[in-house]
Amino acid sequence: MNDRRRWIRVASAMGAAVLAPVVLHVAGSEATVRPAAADGPGSPTPLAPHRVAEAAFRQDVLDFGAYREEIEPIFLADRGGYGPGEAACVTCHVQSGTPLRLQPLQSDGSGGVYWTEAQSRMNFATVARLVTPGDPMTSRLLREPLAMDAGGSRLHVGGKFWDSIDDPEWRTIAAWVSAAEPAGMAAASAPAPDFEFFRSCIQRIFLDREDEEDRMECAACHGGGARGFAQELPEGRDYWNEEESRANYGLVMEYIEPGFPLRSRFLTHPLDPHAGGDNYHSGGRRWHSQDDPEWQMLAAWVRGEPTSCAVTDR
Repeated sequence: MNDRRRWIRVASAMGAAVLAPVVLHVAGSEATVRPAAADGPGSPTPLAPHRVAEAAFRQDVLDFGAYREEIEPIFLADRGGYGPGEAACVTCHVQSGTPLRLQPLQSDGSGGVYWTEAQSRMNFATVARLVTPGDPMTSRLLREPLAMDAGGSRLHVGGKFWDSIDDPEWRTIAAWVSAAEPAGMAAASAPAPDFEFFRSCIQRIFLDREDEEDRMECAACHGGGARGFAQELPEGRDYWNEEESRANYGLVMEYIEPGFPLRSRFLTHPLDPHAGGDNYHSGGRRWHSQDDPEWQMLAAWVRGEPTSCAVTDR
């Protein structure tokens, strides 16, 4: 057994922080591994053939052994505090509905936490979808926590961990991605959700109050700033024009993982956590079940399936 121990802060199920030694067990293979194409930790959802082929290719060219030895421990690293830019990656990514949705940590009964090999393979399948083999700078895994002025993405809800591409963690992941052979990767990917349907139907959600009393419409909070996907309307107008709609759409796409509703924060953030949503949303819960017609409509839209508008005035 090849064990490595380091101290990290992890969030308990009740949200309290505990200090625990991390024990990464390299155990024997387990019989059942969730298919790589599964949408989140639950049952797998069907994917188009090109998505299955692309996912399989990425896992074939990336080194799982190096991932487990060098990359996965980065998700567990103690960053000295709590909140954006300070908490260990696992404190959010084992709970929230993000593209990097990691498996729950196991306890060894003496304060140690770890992932089994089968769980690490599930994590590996998820991580593989967030990198471009051979090209670190176009890999979402490397751009999200990287400072924007260093080439990172505009926003990472968990904060920015790396100020430059010279950060040792960034370089470790970049070396792993660069070592993968990109030749032969399927060029096709899931199509972006339909803009016209977004413009004509989905934007109506932003102006629509929720059922519960004292809940505000989305536009009340998301009318500006980095997360302003429902930008404030000019005086005298009650809906967005095409230019404004495209701006809203561009921001919403930062919270969408095409083909994967339960990895799209746009769908999980306002969803009740008991139904698979994120643990916290300052705007309350719009959907209390995945059976909600509106949520089902959005899920179909994200998967690229034909759907009808289910938005009703409330």
